[in-house]
Amino acid sequence: QLVESGGGLVQAGGSLRLSCAASGRTAMGWFRQAPGKERVFVASVSWSGGSTYYADSVKGRFTISRDNANNTVYLQMNSLNPEDTAVYYCAAGRGLLSGAGIHEYVSWGQGTQVTVSS
Repeated sequence: QLVESGGGLVQAGGSLRLSCAASGRTAMGWFRQAPGKERVFVASVSWSGGSTYYADSVKGRFTISRDNANNTVYLQMNSLNPEDTAVYYCAAGRGLLSGAGIHEYVSWGQGTQVTVSS
C-alpha cells in the first residue's frame, strides 16, 4: 500500500516536497498526470538509493531520494512552474532498479494534487 502526501497549492517559483510511505525491497518512482493527458514519468530511485533517473522536464529542479529505515520516498520539487500542475503518483517497481517505463511499476498510490499558480 503506497500513500502519498505533501501536495498542495504553490506559487510559481516555489517548492514542495512530496512523501510516499512505501514498503518492500524495490525501486520507487514518481509519475504525474495532468488533466486530459497521459500519466508520465517524473523520477525514479533504485532500492539502494544509489541510482536516480529524471525526466528531462524536471532535471535540475526535482530531486528524488529515499529513507529505507523509515520506508519513505521523497520528491523535492523546486522552481515549480504552472506546467508542473498535475496529480503526482508514487509507484513501486518490479525490481531493485526501475526506469521510466510505466510497465516497470506494479503498484501505485492514490495520488496527490500539486497545483502551481502563475
